[in-house]
Amino acid sequence: MPSKPTGTPSTGKHEEWLRVGRQLSFALYGASNRIIRLHRPFLEPLGLTYPQFLVMLALYEDAPRSVGDLGLVLGMETGTLTPLLKRLQTAGLVTRTRLGRRTSGSHRPHRGGPCPPRRGVLRARENRDGLPPLE
Repeated sequence: MPSKPTGTPSTGKHEEWLRVGRQLSFALYGASNRIIRLHRPFLEPLGLTYPQFLVMLALYEDAPRSVGDLGLVLGMETGTLTPLLKRLQTAGLVTRTRLGRRTSGSHRPHRGGPCPPRRGVLRARENRDGLPPLE
């Protein structure tokens, strides 16, 4: 029985499912990256990353919200959200209120701050495309 050459990937039918391009997780990873890249031109003028944009949308939907509630809504860990919220607070986009000794606090969009992200994204797109504002 001949042996397979070393260093050459096997292409047998029973091993076809092992190829990277056939993995559902790879397709989802690629789609996620594309979505983030598509949002970048609209979010950069606002000074937001895609995860920050999602947090702002969740806060505009229902605020105030605790870190735990944001984590449940967005499917993010507290360890991911806490530094993200601190950056948004430093930028003046959210305010934080302590709820008690054991709770981490609630967050709400800053009232005097920039317009809601969706509106800002539309404005960024209008400016990029040379269209007049929708006001």
